[in-house]
Amino acid sequence: MKFEDRLAHQVQATRGSMKKFLGKATGNSRLEAEGRRDQTLGNVKRAADKLRDAFKR
Repeated sequence: MKFEDRLAHQVQATRGSMKKFLGKATGNSRLEAEGRRDQTLGNVKRAADKLRDAFKR
């Protein structure tokens, strides 16, 4: 996996975490749910990258 892809997945997870936090802080349930979704997608993509690398070696 390319470094840029790994970085993009980490950024997506971090951005989701920030959205989730801001949604909780402001009481915006839509933003909180969107952040939870983004964070989960980023984490799943990161796990898939790790799994691919494990089988590649």
